[in-house]
Amino acid sequence: MEQTKKRKLGISFDNSKTPDSPSSKGHGREFIAIASVPIVLVLGNSMLVPILPDLQEKLGVSQFQSSLVISLFSVTAGLIIPISGYLSDRFSRKAIMIPSLIIYGAAGVLAGLGAVWNSYSILIIARAIQGLGAAGTAPIAMALAGDLFKGATESKVLGLTEASNGFGKVVSPILGSLLALIVWYAAFFAFPVFCLLSLLAVIFFLKEPAKEKQPPKLKPYLKSIGAILHEKGRWLITSFFAGSLALFVLFGVLFYLSDLLEKPPYLIDGVKKGFVLAIPLLGLVITSYTTGTLIKKNGTLMRWLMNIGLSLMTLSLGACILLHDKNLPLLIGLLTLSSVGTGLLLPCLNTMITGSVEREQRGMITSIYSSLRFLGVAMGPPLFSWMMDISHRIIFISVTSLCLIALAFVFFLVKPEGTIS
Repeated sequence: MEQTKKRKLGISFDNSKTPDSPSSKGHGREFIAIASVPIVLVLGNSMLVPILPDLQEKLGVSQFQSSLVISLFSVTAGLIIPISGYLSDRFSRKAIMIPSLIIYGAAGVLAGLGAVWNSYSILIIARAIQGLGAAGTAPIAMALAGDLFKGATESKVLGLTEASNGFGKVVSPILGSLLALIVWYAAFFAFPVFCLLSLLAVIFFLKEPAKEKQPPKLKPYLKSIGAILHEKGRWLITSFFAGSLALFVLFGVLFYLSDLLEKPPYLIDGVKKGFVLAIPLLGLVITSYTTGTLIKKNGTLMRWLMNIGLSLMTLSLGACILLHDKNLPLLIGLLTLSSVGTGLLLPCLNTMITGSVEREQRGMITSIYSSLRFLGVAMGPPLFSWMMDISHRIIFISVTSLCLIALAFVFFLVKPEGTIS
């Protein structure tokens, strides 16, 4: 008989080896479908980073206004995600994901038309609508991965989800730069194509398991969510903060680096800039996938990797304080090291958070987590834009301090042990 005991996280841990799920092998189509959703989501933001200077010039807007093209999308998504999470628990995951992908793609067409018409107002409204669609995509896909797979396979799929998220970030600056060679706003019209491919994969490749219980009513459902946060809030809220911070730093650094590359003495633009921006993100992709494959619900290993990841982020970003912004190779090397730390951190957080609750509440808990991640993405560009007007050092002093705070909280409050069951 398995021996389980409660640890400080409020998750059940099993010190015996957890067997792999029977459904873990021969399900490549499900893996592809789940992985396609975060890729499409990321393309909706990261593909626009290289064209923001062109957007500024063509539409005659400020740097702050151009940053809102990314931030408003993320803010809208972040606010709506909890509602999507409840609806996915109330009805089904696919019932939310499918219309969300349709809205996301259709709003991409509207954003492109706004750019064609030189209308910043239409463009920014369309980006807000895209945020509504985005709210029902990747966060729900994470919950669905927890529904479909168990044991070590769940960790692997969640690691793949984070890696595909990172892969989207790697290819999107390059893709955005290549599309800009046609016309600067071509990236907006590319979204519907990617959305259609992901939509077809979700419809035909994913078979959602039947619900075992009656759909929850709102009042008892909210009560159960409150009970989860009351019981596990110390480590859950800490994990939410760490995940949000990691995305804040990542997108803020991308925005900073994109702006730096176009200024003297570098004057790096177009596709070449896309490849340079992809370097730190490649470190994130490789590390995320490797981490997801290795952790296999091992709580002790997760704790080590989370603390190592945050330490790498703190040290590498701290070293940037002393580094002059004219030393580009070293700067990119340090930012890549920070991305490696992010790749160690995020798959562990995904696995712990997804595995911390029953299926009936999983949509909401993963949605709260994803919502805060979106808000982290949203705050990155405008806050980095504001700090860039002050100095290079104030940027890295700020993010280093935040990473150090996150490291302290995770070290003392997030202590998984044994095997998460």
